[in-house]
Amino acid sequence: MRAERMAAELLGWYDASARAMLWRVPPGARAAGTRPDPYHVWLSEVMLQQTTVAAVKGYFERFIARWPRVEDLAEAADADVMAAWAGLGYYARARNLLKCARLITGEFGGHFPRTEAGLRALPGVGPYTAAAIASIAFDQPAVVLDGNVERVMARIHAVDAPLPGAKEELRALAARLTPAERPGDYAQAVMDLGATICAPRAPACAICPWIAPCAAHRLGIAADLPRKAPKAAKPTRRCRRRGARRRRAPRRTRSQRPRSPRRSRRGAGSPISRTARTARCSSSGGRTAACSAGCSACREPTGPMRPPRRSRRFPPTGAISASRHGIPSRISTCG
Repeated sequence: MRAERMAAELLGWYDASARAMLWRVPPGARAAGTRPDPYHVWLSEVMLQQTTVAAVKGYFERFIARWPRVEDLAEAADADVMAAWAGLGYYARARNLLKCARLITGEFGGHFPRTEAGLRALPGVGPYTAAAIASIAFDQPAVVLDGNVERVMARIHAVDAPLPGAKEELRALAARLTPAERPGDYAQAVMDLGATICAPRAPACAICPWIAPCAAHRLGIAADLPRKAPKAAKPTRRCRRRGARRRRAPRRTRSQRPRSPRRSRRGAGSPISRTARTARCSSSGGRTAACSAGCSACREPTGPMRPPRRSRRFPPTGAISASRHGIPSRISTCG
């Protein structure tokens, strides 16, 4: 009796507050005899895998306008379907979409299987997608369990066990509440309830049709459920020495990097500068004691002159430069 009463309360709320979607038959039209198109339900459920409703709406509308029947999609070129799918992500879904459409057209005559087991045999159709198609398109009492339904069931029954370990327990609880009448509308009602009212962070319990039987609301823990198992700690890279952790030095920005001093082309280390200094030193009599200590001609703002780098195969650079300028090599360098 409790499960029937809860299902009736939720369906009454759904009849007044159902979300309008392109692939959905409104509850009023469904009560009047309009049946959902299994092709539309299957296509929407495949697109909604790992994707939000807002992102799927435009893609679904373009697919239906271009390929209105499953036979049309089966005859489409692979490149055209992949191009139409571009931007939706998870492109394996598009490849399985084509495989499934061609299988439905070739082996089933364009008709989808009506049972959950038959739907699970199709390419790209998992447990959730098969249950959603069987329930929404064919009114089968299949248990549809997505993230929204898991959250609603965990709060209604105050299931404290963390996910994903509690998934089977939540599935059993959802099966108890699934009614024999209007199971397709009920499945969509629970998903709408989890998406609009029983939100993950801030549930609007004051306007929820299931506020009375909700155990988590009575306990004041609705916002904390469902719980999730803690993530495994990331491994720490260690050095060869046992117990020592490898730490990287902080990365320096470009402004913090040390800059090497720029030398002028006519600085203290250039041959022309050495030659000019040598010429000035030669006016005071060549290599003298005063010059070895640093004469006035050798002292410049650029600093003292570097001694030339010696080489076994070639003479000193100062000697070559001095000879080019007509200065004897014996006075080519200062002390």
